[in-house]
Amino acid sequence: MIEEVLVKAPDPASHEIPNADAWSGSSTMLFRPLDIAEIVLIELERKQDERGFFSRMFCRDIFVEQGLCADYPQWNVSFNHHRDTLRGLHFQARPHEEIKLVSCTRGAIFDVAVDVRPGSPSFGKWVGIELSADSRASLYIPTGFAHGYQTLTDDAEVRYCVSHRYHPEAERGVRWDDPDLAISWPKASQRVISKRDQALPRLRDL
Repeated sequence: MIEEVLVKAPDPASHEIPNADAWSGSSTMLFRPLDIAEIVLIELERKQDERGFFSRMFCRDIFVEQGLCADYPQWNVSFNHHRDTLRGLHFQARPHEEIKLVSCTRGAIFDVAVDVRPGSPSFGKWVGIELSADSRASLYIPTGFAHGYQTLTDDAEVRYCVSHRYHPEAERGVRWDDPDLAISWPKASQRVISKRDQALPRLRDL
């Protein structure tokens, strides 16, 4: 069961160094379940001084304590030249389902996860959140969710840590503008979308 770790982050505008006791006994990460509780936003606790800040981005032991996957044998990066580039919605089918730990390492994106688990109480529901290089937050997306994003800046870069290696025969996807999902994507005058993603089926047709 995910537990929200209540550690107050320092004021980013301040040069104050947090109390040492708070650091020695805390996770230095904040795990925040979103509207679909299995999806977790992981935010950083910053140790700040006149040089800048230091923060822990990942700790295997803490992830295990939180009931999250801590083994990511494959890391991927996606670079996008233009704002309003949309990728998704993608997932891998059984037995190659992936857990994804997604972060934006340059620019900003609107990141989306959709529940595609048949029989799930939240089947067809989605969660969307902005991730940026400035926030340095990560989104934990469990198996059974399709994932996609729209870039909010030019030259946006996205990092995926995945729990299962890529298997092209297991590739699946859902159309980004499926009317049954009604995802509230950021407005765009013209999106950049691959022909493959434009041809993905609706969720009801999987």
